[in-house]
Amino acid sequence: MDFERRRHLARSLSLVATAPLASLALSACSARERAPDVGYTLLNGTTAQLKAQQGKVMLVNFWATSCTTCVAEMPQIVSTHEKFKGRGYDTLAVAMSYDPPAYVASFAEQRKLPFGVAIDNTGAVAKAFGEVRLTPTTFLLDKKGGIVKKYVGAPDFAALHGLIEDLLKEA
Repeated sequence: MDFERRRHLARSLSLVATAPLASLALSACSARERAPDVGYTLLNGTTAQLKAQQGKVMLVNFWATSCTTCVAEMPQIVSTHEKFKGRGYDTLAVAMSYDPPAYVASFAEQRKLPFGVAIDNTGAVAKAFGEVRLTPTTFLLDKKGGIVKKYVGAPDFAALHGLIEDLLKEA
């Protein structure tokens, strides 16, 4: 075996050997990244701060009416909301800045969305969550406002429901 191949093999083995330790160190760290305390305006004109939702498990979904995956997943987001809403769970759907407000309002009204729908007309909410650009992008927050999971694309709703169940049990 030539020198370059041996060096590459040694580097690969070194990475394989240290990967479990890095994984263990990450799982031992229980502190969750905090969700930004952003303000938003709902379709009905009321304003709110995300921090006011602490004490609830929250699903924050960035979406657009022009996004086929967003439109396809919305019935499951609605059913998830309906399933858990009486137990300290809430949903916030944040329409992207490029989505025409009239389209968002029409979509929400036609489908009778049972949760808050905000229009992020300046892009400030998406920016605060780490420059969200792809839709759908969804964040699951714990009762303390920590980001538990970020989904880019449609989540596995069965797994999401299990995670929500676990979070609702947390103090």
